[in-house]
Amino acid sequence: MLDSDVLLLSDVGVRMKRYRDLSGQSGVVAYEVSDDAITVKFRDGDVYLYDYATTGRREVEEMKRLAVAGQGLSTYISRVVKDRYARKWS
Repeated sequence: MLDSDVLLLSDVGVRMKRYRDLSGQSGVVAYEVSDDAITVKFRDGDVYLYDYATTGRREVEEMKRLAVAGQGLSTYISRVVKDRYARKWS
């Protein structure tokens, strides 16, 4: 992994991987995956934590899959997950 592939989000204390954005139009810029959650950073700088307890296991696992694939994550969040996040940093 190259340094350019990792963003340091010091205010949250999480190392995030740059989202590949294969469509070139995503609102997502970075993400971090853990066992039961995913943290997503958007272009506007806001960061959201989605976890099993708040968002749902199936939805979080799909978000992880889309994040690794580099396509569809922002659309999935806006259409399916909506405001079911555990925490937000602005």
